[in-house]
Amino acid sequence: MAYNPFRNITFQQLETLVALVGERSFSRASRKVCLTQPTLTKHVKNMEEDLNVRLVNRERAGISLTPEGKVLYDYARKVLHLREEAGERLIRIQDRASGVIDIQASTIPATYLLPYVLGSFHKDHPEIRVHVQMADSDESLDAILNAASEIGIIGKSPQNPKLHVETLWEDRLVLAVPRGHRFAGRRTVSWSELAEEPFVVREKGSGTREVFENYLRNVVGWTLSRLRVVVELGSSEAVKEAVLAGLGISMISVHAVDRELRSGILCEVPVEDCRIERSFYLIYRRQLALMRHHQIFLDFIRSHPINR
Repeated sequence: MAYNPFRNITFQQLETLVALVGERSFSRASRKVCLTQPTLTKHVKNMEEDLNVRLVNRERAGISLTPEGKVLYDYARKVLHLREEAGERLIRIQDRASGVIDIQASTIPATYLLPYVLGSFHKDHPEIRVHVQMADSDESLDAILNAASEIGIIGKSPQNPKLHVETLWEDRLVLAVPRGHRFAGRRTVSWSELAEEPFVVREKGSGTREVFENYLRNVVGWTLSRLRVVVELGSSEAVKEAVLAGLGISMISVHAVDRELRSGILCEVPVEDCRIERSFYLIYRRQLALMRHHQIFLDFIRSHPINR
């Protein structure tokens, strides 16, 4: 590639030339652009050396431009004007309450919580569009870290200094059994009784599964292998359908089975001395340049608690 001397020309050098023409004096121009006179003179000299042309005639009455200097001066004004226009355009975009927001959410928030919140959000801010991509918590976390999405809502708290992390909503895992199951209607069941039943669980990488396994290990003293796991499924909807079909019972988010519990086709059965709670976390990269529509969404979602 041929050498292009114009690549060495800076905005400050162009500003120097425009100021010099406007003030017709090195001393007055240096004061206008807040430089010392030797520095301003050096900028002009460097441009002339890089371009291998004389740009300015130094005369007793002041300065004048050579033909080459006039050409560069005209373009310098245009370039500086375009820079100002670009800055103003960016400011206007940031001030507008419109735009598109890319959200990456794990299955419980994406399926059961965000639709409720987004319904209200759209009524108040129809000019802001929200795109939600669903994956498990680990995949959602990777998408945020890799800048594939802007904002994430996941079921585990990531320990990463690159992320802003805050608690958003609360969740509780409940033992769900189908209507007619031998546990239905029981005041409580023991862990030893649970170990006798076929069990349906989420896949590895799921926040729900991680919370459940952590509870088993840290509180009960078990691993998942103590349960009769018959199938691992990739979504809470699939787990719920498997329980409804009689494939097994499951520890599942109360948000996922709220409608079925209220209708009576599933039953929540208390487990002896057991309460498994967790949070959903709002995450985004610390380096994410939050624009006005992002901030409006964040303020809205923070003010909408979901309690079930």
